[in-house]
Amino acid sequence: MSNTNFIENFVAGGFGGLCTVVVGHPFDTVKVRLQTMPKPPPGEAPLFKGALDCVQQTIKREGFFALYKGMAAPAVGVTPLFAIFFGGCSVGRWLQQKEPGQELTFIQNFNAGALAGVFTTIVMVPGERIKCILQVQSMGNSAVKYNGPLDLVTKLYKEGGIRSIYRGTAATLIRGMSNLI
Repeated sequence: MSNTNFIENFVAGGFGGLCTVVVGHPFDTVKVRLQTMPKPPPGEAPLFKGALDCVQQTIKREGFFALYKGMAAPAVGVTPLFAIFFGGCSVGRWLQQKEPGQELTFIQNFNAGALAGVFTTIVMVPGERIKCILQVQSMGNSAVKYNGPLDLVTKLYKEGGIRSIYRGTAATLIRGMSNLI
């Protein structure tokens, strides 16, 4: 495999991930605003009549770029994941080719995607675990409270080493395999 091919795929994946966030984030903003809209008192109209009304009111009150509020976090997370996935696919294809430029079969492409999924999962699992623990920590009776992601990672590592940070990897890999089918 040429370094150029890997780098091209890696960069294309990162750019594709960024484009995914740029296109999709306004939809996510509208979804979140509709989901968190306060329930109106009896006899009063809701804040938004629906998705289109939410878009119109948001732009009217806050400007077009309000639809992109909070986009930095998903952009920082998704861009490298897409880059790793595309780069991993490139490696997976290269490992199976007998000669450069060879067309791969469906199964070989499936295998390349599975390998890319493994690479992506290795990067994604710690962030996913941290997010989940922080989202539910106030719900349980656990005495352990974390003061943010860095505090959580430090305590998880002290508690069980790297295995504690990567707990749930097998389930995440299995879940990711469903995306390939």
